[in-house]
Amino acid sequence: MRCATTDETGFLKKGTKSASVQRQYCGTAGRIERCQIGVFLTYATRHGRTFLDRELYLPQAWAADQQRRTAAGMPPAVKFATKRVLARRMGERAQQAGVPFRWVTGDEVYGSDSQLRSWLEKQGISYVLAVSAQYQVWFEGARRWVAEIAGRLPPLAWQPVSAGAGTKGARLYNWALLPLGAVAGQRQRWLLLRRNLSAPQERAYDVVSAAQQTPLAEMVRVAGTRWATEESFQSAKGTVGLDHSEVRSWAGWYRHVTLALLAHAYLTVTRAHAVAPAEGDQKKTSASARLRPKTSYR
Repeated sequence: MRCATTDETGFLKKGTKSASVQRQYCGTAGRIERCQIGVFLTYATRHGRTFLDRELYLPQAWAADQQRRTAAGMPPAVKFATKRVLARRMGERAQQAGVPFRWVTGDEVYGSDSQLRSWLEKQGISYVLAVSAQYQVWFEGARRWVAEIAGRLPPLAWQPVSAGAGTKGARLYNWALLPLGAVAGQRQRWLLLRRNLSAPQERAYDVVSAAQQTPLAEMVRVAGTRWATEESFQSAKGTVGLDHSEVRSWAGWYRHVTLALLAHAYLTVTRAHAVAPAEGDQKKTSASARLRPKTSYR
């Protein structure tokens, strides 16, 4: 299973001169801090996970401040774009570069973007995208919040399925699946609901679009790969210095981050080689061939 995952991370900054820095919510700190926000596209397969692309989020206040733009060396062509738009751009670049992926997943920021979902469906790309508890769909003759729907489902609607291995073993949750309607090309949309086994009030929700015969277990595995991005952020910050830059310019951020991502990809492929099957096993494809992006970034 090859999956592209989109997410963001914060780069804490003390000053005010670094490109795109401002006080905003920073997931790294878990609160509002002065930081830069980078949006990333991650690639996950059974052989490993690493990064495909990156974009520095440009806040509206920076986009309209020509003096700060000039001081940070920001190209005139760079305009304000939401994080969702940046995610679509990276997805388009990955597809145009021929990177093989069947699925896309992301958190609520990206799952709430109907344009992103529509673009993926037009490209024939399946997705499992998180939505908030206030997301509404048709259920029992009315539009209802997905949180309300979860409370109406009978016990038999839920079944335990693992979302993949975690640091403490299998990520086992109860899941329920509700069809939402057909999509062109023999595809289907569903609402995928998740609740904690030991604390049923803890729930999460995804919108899924995939081939009609897609099994629940596959959707759940894709939902589980969303943690791949966070794991990649942790490993990249810990091993290749993703967040250790002291640069201020727009180009400097891209140069440092791109070099860090290249180093992370190299280590990922090297590790995949180290655990690759023994020579003579002709049934398995080279891990490096599956992980190597077919593009270069400047």
